[in-house]
This record gives sequence, C-alpha cells and structure tokens, in this order.
Amino acid sequence: MSTIEENIRILSDRVKTQATSLLTEEAAKTAIILPFLRALGYDVFNPEEVIPEFTADVVGKKGEKVDYAIKFDGDIRILIECKPITTKLEKNHLAQLYRYFSVTTAKFAILTNGKIFHFHTDLEEPNKLDTKPFLTFDISDLQNSAISELKKFEKTNFNIENILATAERLKYTSGIKSAINQLLETPSEDFVRIVCSGVYEGRLTAAVKEMLTSVTKSAFQEVIKDNVQNRLSTALAATEQPTSNETQQVAIIEDDIVTTDEEVEGYMLIKSIVRDIIRPNRVFMRDAKSYCAVLVDDNNRKPLARMHFNRTIKYIGLFDGETEERIAIESLDHIFDYSDRLRETAQKYAV
Repeated sequence: MSTIEENIRILSDRVKTQATSLLTEEAAKTAIILPFLRALGYDVFNPEEVIPEFTADVVGKKGEKVDYAIKFDGDIRILIECKPITTKLEKNHLAQLYRYFSVTTAKFAILTNGKIFHFHTDLEEPNKLDTKPFLTFDISDLQNSAISELKKFEKTNFNIENILATAERLKYTSGIKSAINQLLETPSEDFVRIVCSGVYEGRLTAAVKEMLTSVTKSAFQEVIKDNVQNRLSTALAATEQPTSNETQQVAIIEDDIVTTDEEVEGYMLIKSIVRDIIRPNRVFMRDAKSYCAVLVDDNNRKPLARMHFNRTIKYIGLFDGETEERIAIESLDHIFDYSDRLRETAQKYAV
C-alpha cells in the first residue's frame, strides 16, 4: 500500500471512531484537514506553502478569510474551506471560495466538513468556480477510485492539466450516480411512470402510485443485487475446479469450530480475486474460533485475509500493511471493493 493510501486510511478510521470529538471547525482542521494535507505531501508548517487564514482583496468583503490556501511556485493553486463535521455542505457554503477563486490564481477549491470532501474547479466558465463538485467522497467510507484521484493532488504529482483531463467526466459520473442513488431510495413519480408504463395499464390512482413506487424501489434493488450476484457467480465459476488434493485446502473442522457457508463462499471469492497472481492450489482456508483465515501455502506467516464473520457486524481483515486492518462489510459482495488490496497482498507471496 502506498504511503498516501496508508495515511488517508488512518484518517478514515479516525473519522469513524472519533466523529463525536470533531464537532467544531477547529477540531476538524487539526485532526483531519492538516493531516490530510500532510498525507498529500504538503509542508503544513511552511506558511509559504500552506497558508492558514488566507486573505485577498475581495470587492466589498474586506477582511474575509479562507481557511487555507496552497501555493505552487509562488502561485495560489488550491483553496480550502472547512466547516464543522455536523454541517451538511450546501451551495451557500461556497460563497467565500467562489469570491476568492475569481481574484486569485487558484485552480481548485475544496469544501469539507472533515468527513465529506467536495473538489471544485471551473469547467463551465473560466475563472468562475463551478457550484457542482467534480469529485466528492466520504473519507470515512473511502473507495479505491477516490484514492486514485487524490493521488493526482499529491505535491510530487500535482499537474493541473492531468487533473482537468478527467475532471469533467468525474463531475458528470458523480452527478449521475447521485441521481441513481436518489431514485433507488425514493423513486420519483415520473420515473415510476416511465418504468411501469409497459407493465401497468390501469388508471394511476393515489393508491396505485403508492403501490407501484414501492414495487419499483424493490425491483431496482433486486436488479442491482442480481447483477452483483451474477458477477460473483462468474468469478467463482472462473476459479479452477478443485482436484482431490485441493479439496483439503478447506481445513478440517474441529468439534467446537463450525465453518459456515458464508466463510466458504468468502474464501472462494478471495481465491478467485487473486487467482491470476497466485495459483488457486496455493490458497488455503484455516478456520478458528474467532476468525477464519485465508492463507498462502497453508502458512500462518503468509496471511492473505481473515474473515471475522462470527459476530453481528462482519469484518474482512486485510494484510497489505504491516498489521491486519479490519474493515466492516455489509455483505460478501463488498469484498469486491477490496480486490486491489487483496491482489497487492497476494503479490508479496507470488514468488
């Protein structure tokens, strides 16, 4: 795992476990924003690079400040405005960034409450900050795609053209995903009418609309579930069929240890994810009372993953760092979200 990813995930865990201690803006700045900038390689102790309480000449707004500004080669390039973690970030919170963006050489603006991060630029009109972000993520639930984009903002990698090359696509992708999620949770009347037009031909009374809205929401969720399940089935089917010797890769169950179907399925899923790096016959499962281990060469010194499934909240244990990192998962399908990290661990044992 790269240094930036390690440090960002440390911050992710901090937000998960210490959110109640980050209720003020100053707490969010100290505990999250400054370490976040350090993770990206910036010297937060150098006021020529990271400028706190940045001020500029803004018409009609003398003395107004932005929380931080980042300089490159003497020019302001990134502006940052922080709000308390309890703040729901809205368009009106962009006011200061909007004004400062137009009177400085800044090319990017970050609005955050320490948990949610919105990255803005000027895709729609030069030197005028877009109201919609091109990148949004929740640092407490960080996906690999967001980390890939954050790497472009590292001090050593920072290049305006490279970031802008994908910013427009990211902006619309983010907007569409948000709209789909909204429809998934609360299908609009127009959407219900469209998807049900060829299914229900009667009059849409209030009672019928309520029924169809509920059915549409359920159907939408089932389509997603089915697609994920098909992906899982395809991955498992691609795994080599076990030989008589390979069936021994599932450890013998002791009297007081029960290997569940979920653990076996999780093992097969992890095995399929890393199969192009490590031969499937090198991947073993060894069950224990507190967790179920997935090992390379049936060697405790070569842990690939651990499944902590014998509890209310399920966890997957990853080993791409120096120690095990436990991550809560809602279902086995979420193991796919950590494919890159599992493959990175497998690479250590590939020789």
